[in-house]
Amino acid sequence: MEERSVNDIRQEVQRNIGKEVILKADMGRKRIKTRTGVIVDAFPSVFTVRVNNDFDVERTVSYSYSDILTSTVELLSAE
Repeated sequence: MEERSVNDIRQEVQRNIGKEVILKADMGRKRIKTRTGVIVDAFPSVFTVRVNNDFDVERTVSYSYSDILTSTVELLSAE
C-alpha cells in the first residue's frame, strides 16, 4: 500500500478539475453513498464537486483532502 500525503491528493484533484469523477462517501454504520459529479474547483483545504441528486437537482458539495487521506471519501475516475 502506497503512502499518500495531503499534497499528493491536492495535486491529483487539481489535475482532474473539470473531469467527471465517482465519489464514495462512508456515512457510518455501514452506509456508503455513491455520487457522480464534476470537480469544480480546488482550494487550499477543500475541493468542490457539482453533483446531481436523486431528484435531478444540481448542487455543489465540498470535501477536504483529509477525507480522502483517511478513506472517509474515495475518489475514482468515471472513465
